[in-house]
Amino acid sequence: MIDGIPLVDAHLHAARLPTLKLSVDEWLQIGDKAVLSRLYGADGTVIPAAFSDFLAANGVDVGLLMCEYSPKVTGVQPIEDMLPIAAGDPDRVKVIGSVNPHLHYPVDTEVRRQLGLGAVALKIHPVHAGVAANDRMLYPAYEACQAAGVPVVVHCGTSTFPGADNSYGDPVAIGDVLRDFRALTLVLAHGGRGWWYDAAAFFALSSERVWIELSGLPPSRLRDYYARQNWGRLARRMIFGTDWPGVPGIASNARAVARLCPDDETAAAVLGGNACRVYNLKAT
Repeated sequence: MIDGIPLVDAHLHAARLPTLKLSVDEWLQIGDKAVLSRLYGADGTVIPAAFSDFLAANGVDVGLLMCEYSPKVTGVQPIEDMLPIAAGDPDRVKVIGSVNPHLHYPVDTEVRRQLGLGAVALKIHPVHAGVAANDRMLYPAYEACQAAGVPVVVHCGTSTFPGADNSYGDPVAIGDVLRDFRALTLVLAHGGRGWWYDAAAFFALSSERVWIELSGLPPSRLRDYYARQNWGRLARRMIFGTDWPGVPGIASNARAVARLCPDDETAAAVLGGNACRVYNLKAT
Protein backbone atom coordinates (compact mmCIF):
# COMPACT_ATOMS: atom_id res chain seq x y z
CA MET A 1 0.00 0.00 0.00
CA ILE A 2 0.93 3.60 -0.40
CA ASP A 3 -0.45 6.02 2.17
CA GLY A 4 -3.08 3.45 3.09
CA ILE A 5 -4.23 2.84 -0.50
CA PRO A 6 -3.64 -0.50 -2.28
CA LEU A 7 -1.33 0.11 -5.24
CA VAL A 8 -1.16 -1.75 -8.54
CA ASP A 9 1.48 -0.78 -11.10
CA ALA A 10 -0.06 -2.12 -14.28
CA HIS A 11 2.90 -1.52 -16.60
CA LEU A 12 6.40 -2.69 -15.70
CA HIS A 13 9.31 -3.89 -17.83
CA ALA A 14 12.01 -6.20 -16.49
CA ALA A 15 13.74 -7.31 -19.67
CA ARG A 16 16.71 -9.62 -19.56
CA LEU A 17 19.30 -7.11 -20.76
CA PRO A 18 20.98 -9.34 -23.38
CA THR A 19 17.64 -9.56 -25.21
CA LEU A 20 17.45 -5.79 -25.78
CA LYS A 21 18.07 -4.46 -29.27
CA LEU A 22 18.61 -1.05 -27.69
CA SER A 23 21.42 -0.03 -25.40
CA VAL A 24 20.52 -0.02 -21.71
CA ASP A 25 20.69 3.79 -21.66
CA GLU A 26 18.29 4.06 -24.63
CA TRP A 27 15.90 1.60 -23.00
CA LEU A 28 16.09 3.25 -19.58
CA GLN A 29 15.60 6.82 -20.85
CA ILE A 30 14.90 8.95 -17.74
CA GLY A 31 14.94 6.07 -15.24
CA ASP A 32 17.39 5.58 -12.39
CA LYS A 33 20.34 3.47 -13.56
CA ALA A 34 21.62 3.08 -9.99
CA VAL A 35 18.35 1.42 -8.95
CA LEU A 36 18.49 -0.84 -11.98
CA SER A 37 21.99 -2.00 -11.09
CA ARG A 38 20.79 -3.25 -7.69
CA LEU A 39 18.01 -5.33 -9.25
CA TYR A 40 20.03 -7.11 -11.93
CA GLY A 41 22.66 -9.79 -11.64
CA ALA A 42 25.95 -9.85 -13.53
CA ASP A 43 24.30 -11.82 -16.34
CA GLY A 44 21.78 -9.04 -17.00
CA THR A 45 18.85 -10.92 -15.51
CA VAL A 46 16.51 -9.54 -12.85
CA ILE A 47 17.03 -10.97 -9.36
CA PRO A 48 13.49 -11.99 -8.35
CA ALA A 49 13.88 -11.35 -4.60
CA ALA A 50 15.48 -7.95 -5.18
CA PHE A 51 12.73 -6.97 -7.61
CA SER A 52 10.00 -8.01 -5.17
CA ASP A 53 11.66 -6.04 -2.38
CA PHE A 54 11.89 -3.02 -4.68
CA LEU A 55 8.18 -3.17 -5.43
CA ALA A 56 7.34 -3.57 -1.75
CA ALA A 57 9.53 -0.59 -0.84
CA ASN A 58 7.55 1.49 -3.34
CA GLY A 59 4.23 0.38 -1.88
CA VAL A 60 3.31 -1.81 -4.86
CA ASP A 61 0.93 -4.59 -3.84
CA VAL A 62 0.74 -6.03 -7.37
CA GLY A 63 2.99 -5.29 -10.33
CA LEU A 64 2.25 -6.41 -13.88
CA LEU A 65 5.27 -7.36 -16.00
CA MET A 66 5.20 -6.90 -19.76
CA CYS A 67 6.82 -9.23 -22.24
CA GLU A 68 7.37 -8.04 -25.81
CA TYR A 69 8.03 -9.53 -29.22
CA SER A 70 9.37 -6.59 -31.25
CA PRO A 71 12.65 -7.69 -32.87
CA LYS A 72 12.92 -4.56 -35.05
CA VAL A 73 12.59 -2.11 -32.14
CA THR A 74 13.26 -3.30 -28.59
CA GLY A 75 14.08 -6.94 -29.24
CA VAL A 76 12.30 -10.02 -27.97
CA GLN A 77 11.56 -10.32 -24.25
CA PRO A 78 9.62 -13.58 -24.15
CA ILE A 79 7.14 -14.50 -21.49
CA GLU A 80 9.49 -17.27 -20.36
CA ASP A 81 11.93 -14.57 -19.13
CA MET A 82 9.20 -13.02 -16.96
CA LEU A 83 7.99 -16.24 -15.35
CA PRO A 84 10.92 -16.71 -12.90
CA ILE A 85 10.43 -13.14 -11.62
CA ALA A 86 6.73 -13.78 -11.04
CA ALA A 87 7.44 -17.15 -9.43
CA GLY A 88 9.64 -15.42 -6.85
CA ASP A 89 6.61 -13.58 -5.42
CA PRO A 90 3.45 -14.84 -7.14
CA ASP A 91 1.09 -12.76 -5.04
CA ARG A 92 2.89 -9.51 -5.88
CA VAL A 93 4.18 -10.09 -9.43
CA LYS A 94 1.97 -11.07 -12.37
CA VAL A 95 2.72 -11.31 -16.09
CA ILE A 96 0.98 -9.82 -19.13
CA GLY A 97 1.51 -11.83 -22.31
CA SER A 98 2.01 -10.52 -25.83
CA VAL A 99 1.78 -11.63 -29.43
CA ASN A 100 3.13 -10.27 -32.69
CA PRO A 101 1.24 -11.67 -35.70
CA HIS A 102 4.40 -11.36 -37.81
CA LEU A 103 6.09 -13.85 -35.46
CA HIS A 104 3.28 -15.98 -34.04
CA TYR A 105 1.01 -18.23 -36.02
CA PRO A 106 -1.62 -19.16 -35.22
CA VAL A 107 -1.92 -16.25 -32.80
CA ASP A 108 -4.84 -17.73 -30.87
CA THR A 109 -2.80 -20.84 -30.06
CA GLU A 110 0.01 -18.64 -28.74
CA VAL A 111 -2.42 -16.57 -26.68
CA ARG A 112 -3.86 -19.67 -25.06
CA ARG A 113 -0.35 -20.97 -24.39
CA GLN A 114 0.65 -17.77 -22.61
CA LEU A 115 -2.58 -17.65 -20.62
CA GLY A 116 -1.87 -21.21 -19.59
CA LEU A 117 1.52 -20.06 -18.29
CA GLY A 118 -0.26 -17.58 -16.01
CA ALA A 119 -0.63 -14.39 -18.06
CA VAL A 120 -3.45 -12.21 -16.68
CA ALA A 121 -3.88 -10.20 -19.90
CA LEU A 122 -2.53 -9.83 -23.42
CA LYS A 123 -0.64 -6.83 -24.79
CA ILE A 124 -0.68 -5.76 -28.43
CA HIS A 125 2.04 -3.34 -29.55
CA PRO A 126 1.01 -1.89 -32.92
CA VAL A 127 3.75 0.77 -32.99
CA HIS A 128 6.61 -1.67 -32.38
CA ALA A 129 5.15 -4.68 -34.18
CA GLY A 130 4.08 -2.75 -37.28
CA VAL A 131 0.47 -3.86 -37.29
CA ALA A 132 -2.76 -1.92 -36.76
CA ALA A 133 -4.87 -2.86 -33.76
CA ASN A 134 -7.77 -3.66 -36.08
CA ASP A 135 -5.74 -5.86 -38.43
CA ARG A 136 -7.63 -9.09 -39.02
CA MET A 137 -4.46 -11.06 -38.24
CA LEU A 138 -5.07 -10.12 -34.59
CA TYR A 139 -8.73 -11.08 -34.50
CA PRO A 140 -8.11 -14.70 -33.41
CA ALA A 141 -6.10 -13.32 -30.47
CA TYR A 142 -8.98 -11.05 -29.47
CA GLU A 143 -11.40 -13.94 -29.74
CA ALA A 144 -9.21 -16.05 -27.45
CA CYS A 145 -9.03 -13.27 -24.86
CA GLN A 146 -12.74 -12.60 -25.02
CA ALA A 147 -13.47 -16.29 -24.50
CA ALA A 148 -11.07 -16.42 -21.55
CA GLY A 149 -12.46 -13.24 -19.98
CA VAL A 150 -9.10 -11.42 -19.92
CA PRO A 151 -8.40 -7.86 -21.11
CA VAL A 152 -6.24 -6.75 -24.01
CA VAL A 153 -3.73 -3.95 -23.45
CA VAL A 154 -3.12 -1.88 -26.58
CA HIS A 155 -0.12 0.43 -26.87
CA CYS A 156 -1.91 3.68 -27.71
CA GLY A 157 0.39 6.54 -28.60
CA THR A 158 3.88 7.34 -29.80
CA SER A 159 7.22 5.67 -29.18
CA THR A 160 10.60 7.39 -29.51
CA PHE A 161 12.57 4.16 -29.95
CA PRO A 162 14.32 3.77 -33.33
CA GLY A 163 12.30 1.60 -35.68
CA ALA A 164 8.91 2.41 -34.16
CA ASP A 165 6.12 3.24 -36.62
CA ASN A 166 3.92 5.81 -34.91
CA SER A 167 1.32 5.70 -37.66
CA TYR A 168 -0.03 2.63 -35.86
CA GLY A 169 -0.53 4.47 -32.55
CA ASP A 170 -3.89 6.05 -33.42
CA PRO A 171 -6.60 4.74 -31.07
CA VAL A 172 -9.27 5.08 -33.77
CA ALA A 173 -8.42 1.51 -34.81
CA ILE A 174 -9.88 0.11 -31.59
CA GLY A 175 -13.33 1.21 -32.69
CA ASP A 176 -13.48 -1.79 -35.00
CA VAL A 177 -12.30 -4.09 -32.23
CA LEU A 178 -14.96 -2.83 -29.83
CA ARG A 179 -17.63 -3.28 -32.49
CA ASP A 180 -16.57 -6.81 -33.42
CA PHE A 181 -15.81 -8.15 -29.91
CA ARG A 182 -18.71 -7.09 -27.75
CA ALA A 183 -17.44 -8.54 -24.48
CA LEU A 184 -13.75 -7.64 -24.75
CA THR A 185 -12.14 -5.13 -22.39
CA LEU A 186 -9.40 -2.87 -23.79
CA VAL A 187 -6.79 -0.96 -21.81
CA LEU A 188 -5.12 1.92 -23.68
CA ALA A 189 -1.53 1.95 -22.46
CA HIS A 190 0.01 5.45 -22.50
CA GLY A 191 -3.46 6.98 -22.94
CA GLY A 192 -2.99 8.39 -26.44
CA ARG A 193 0.50 9.75 -25.81
CA GLY A 194 1.65 12.22 -28.43
CA TRP A 195 -1.38 13.76 -30.13
CA TRP A 196 -4.24 11.32 -29.49
CA TYR A 197 -5.22 12.12 -25.90
CA ASP A 198 -8.70 13.32 -26.80
CA ALA A 199 -9.37 10.30 -29.01
CA ALA A 200 -8.30 7.92 -26.24
CA ALA A 201 -10.42 9.81 -23.73
CA PHE A 202 -13.43 9.62 -26.05
CA PHE A 203 -13.29 5.83 -26.11
CA ALA A 204 -12.82 5.58 -22.33
CA LEU A 205 -15.75 7.90 -21.64
CA SER A 206 -18.07 6.34 -24.21
CA SER A 207 -17.48 2.67 -23.42
CA GLU A 208 -17.36 0.88 -20.08
CA ARG A 209 -15.01 -1.60 -21.72
CA VAL A 210 -12.19 0.90 -22.34
CA TRP A 211 -9.70 2.21 -19.79
CA ILE A 212 -6.90 4.78 -19.88
CA GLU A 213 -3.61 3.43 -18.50
CA LEU A 214 -1.16 6.10 -17.38
CA SER A 215 2.22 4.52 -18.07
CA GLY A 216 4.81 6.87 -19.52
CA LEU A 217 2.75 9.99 -18.76
CA PRO A 218 4.26 12.48 -16.28
CA PRO A 219 1.62 13.19 -13.62
CA SER A 220 2.47 16.88 -13.72
CA ARG A 221 1.24 17.01 -17.33
CA LEU A 222 -1.92 14.91 -17.09
CA ARG A 223 -4.35 17.79 -16.60
CA ASP A 224 -2.81 19.53 -19.62
CA TYR A 225 -2.98 16.42 -21.79
CA TYR A 226 -6.70 15.98 -21.06
CA ALA A 227 -7.56 19.66 -20.67
CA ARG A 228 -10.59 19.43 -22.96
CA GLN A 229 -12.13 16.57 -21.01
CA ASN A 230 -14.24 16.39 -17.87
CA TRP A 231 -11.39 15.53 -15.51
CA GLY A 232 -13.57 14.11 -12.75
CA ARG A 233 -15.29 11.66 -15.11
CA LEU A 234 -12.13 10.72 -16.98
CA ALA A 235 -10.08 10.12 -13.83
CA ARG A 236 -12.52 7.40 -12.82
CA ARG A 237 -11.62 5.59 -16.08
CA MET A 238 -7.88 5.55 -15.35
CA ILE A 239 -5.48 2.78 -14.29
CA PHE A 240 -2.14 3.58 -12.69
CA GLY A 241 1.00 2.34 -14.41
CA THR A 242 4.51 3.73 -14.73
CA ASP A 243 6.38 2.08 -17.63
CA TRP A 244 9.19 1.40 -15.14
CA PRO A 245 12.18 1.49 -15.42
CA GLY A 246 11.69 4.49 -17.73
CA VAL A 247 10.49 6.71 -14.88
CA PRO A 248 12.23 8.33 -11.91
CA GLY A 249 10.14 6.48 -9.29
CA ILE A 250 6.99 4.45 -8.72
CA ALA A 251 5.97 5.76 -5.30
CA SER A 252 6.47 9.40 -6.25
CA ASN A 253 4.39 8.92 -9.40
CA ALA A 254 1.61 7.22 -7.43
CA ARG A 255 1.43 10.02 -4.88
CA ALA A 256 1.42 12.64 -7.63
CA VAL A 257 -1.45 10.90 -9.42
CA ALA A 258 -3.39 10.56 -6.17
CA ARG A 259 -3.11 14.31 -5.58
CA LEU A 260 -4.72 14.94 -8.96
CA CYS A 261 -7.79 12.87 -8.16
CA PRO A 262 -10.94 14.78 -7.20
CA ASP A 263 -11.60 12.65 -4.10
CA ASP A 264 -10.26 9.73 -2.06
CA GLU A 265 -12.61 7.25 -3.69
CA THR A 266 -11.30 8.11 -7.15
CA ALA A 267 -7.70 7.96 -5.94
CA ALA A 268 -8.25 4.47 -4.57
CA ALA A 269 -9.82 3.37 -7.85
CA VAL A 270 -7.04 4.80 -10.01
CA LEU A 271 -4.16 3.50 -7.89
CA GLY A 272 -5.49 -0.02 -7.49
CA GLY A 273 -9.22 -0.61 -7.58
CA ASN A 274 -9.70 -0.26 -11.32
CA ALA A 275 -6.76 -2.55 -12.10
CA CYS A 276 -8.07 -5.17 -9.70
CA ARG A 277 -11.43 -5.07 -11.46
CA VAL A 278 -10.01 -5.17 -14.99
CA TYR A 279 -7.25 -7.73 -14.44
CA ASN A 280 -9.08 -9.84 -11.86
CA LEU A 281 -6.50 -9.13 -9.14
CA LYS A 282 -6.48 -8.94 -5.37
CA ALA A 283 -4.40 -6.16 -3.82
CA THR A 284 -4.40 -5.99 -0.04
